[in-house]
Amino acid sequence: MVWTVTVFLIAGSLLLVQSVWAFADGARFRRLVRRKRSTAPGNYTPSAAVVIPCKGIDPGFAANLERFLAQDYPGYQVVFVVATERDKAYQNLRERLGVPVAPGAIRRARTSLIVAGFSAERGEKVNNLLRGIERVEPDTQVLVFADIDAAPSPDWLRCLVARLADPQITVSTGFRWYLPGSGLASRLRAAWDTSIATMLGDHDHNFAWGGSMAIRASDFRRLEIAERYWAKTVSDDFALTRAIADARGRIAFEPRCLVVAREESSVREFFRWSTRQIIITRVYAPHWWVLGLAAHLLYCATFAFGAGVMVMPGASAHQRLAVAAFLIAVLLLGAGKGFIRSLVTRELFAAEIDNGTSCYWRLSPLVPWVMLWNFVMAGLSRRIEWRGTKYELVSCEQVRVIERSCGCE
Repeated sequence: MVWTVTVFLIAGSLLLVQSVWAFADGARFRRLVRRKRSTAPGNYTPSAAVVIPCKGIDPGFAANLERFLAQDYPGYQVVFVVATERDKAYQNLRERLGVPVAPGAIRRARTSLIVAGFSAERGEKVNNLLRGIERVEPDTQVLVFADIDAAPSPDWLRCLVARLADPQITVSTGFRWYLPGSGLASRLRAAWDTSIATMLGDHDHNFAWGGSMAIRASDFRRLEIAERYWAKTVSDDFALTRAIADARGRIAFEPRCLVVAREESSVREFFRWSTRQIIITRVYAPHWWVLGLAAHLLYCATFAFGAGVMVMPGASAHQRLAVAAFLIAVLLLGAGKGFIRSLVTRELFAAEIDNGTSCYWRLSPLVPWVMLWNFVMAGLSRRIEWRGTKYELVSCEQVRVIERSCGCE
């Protein structure tokens, strides 16, 4: 019995240290958000083009479209790209972009609508981006990439581009911030995904996120992103992150470019979505997958082992109390970091919130178990599905299309 308690105390101590660090990191993230919100983005507004790949019609499509077209930024271009004219998004965009601006509405952007076609050697989204870049105006100085299913703030573009005024910064990035909906899966998605968002910060190990990122056009060409990194990939952001790492560049996180996202789904659909994120991580950033697997395995194994120790007949009251104290401390620290995320949500998106934000801390004990499932399943498969199209991720430089969807359902 003594050895089992000793083993638990070693594992529990490691987990407690990890939890304390995670809580402190959450507090660091909130301080960064508050500091950035209190400062002006600056007046660096070079010519910019926003390339937005589209497939299908998401809830909020029309509202998000107007947000992208009414950014507080002088004369910019927005290029919308679909794979085929049969896609529902194509006809919707064609109609909306051709309608005169309503009285009181603001549209500052010049727009283009491109049909990219399909590629057998890269993901549909990446192919859309590459074809969209070809239609960017020649004098464009900054390339910006965004997702239509996220809702940017009015100064999103200005803040994202402003970070590139610093010549030491190669890429500026934001991230999605899921708001909780009415269903369990939506709330679990919010708790799950914001745990990744808070990894970003004012440090040198950021990653780019494809739904909110900007790079100078000159750097995009110099680093041969299109030719070397996007030619045979399904992940635009991981490939870009790798390119910046290879070039010893810097990715800067801009908290003001966190974009609101919402999605209702079944629990099964949520698990498919979350596992897909980790499969992509495993293929394109295997070191992160190994670290994530180890961290969540430590959490779940320690809790399972601790529960076993507490129900063992030979355990003394003091031993049970010590084990319980460790586990409760870890749970409280996890809930505390979740509470910090709820505070960030209320500070950034108060006007957008439809439901309470308690899910960020109430569901925090469940997230590591879901993550462990995702990481384990990612170790068993390299197949993913994105908007109806199925891929096999052979390697970070090769993708195979298994089954294709045109997005016209």
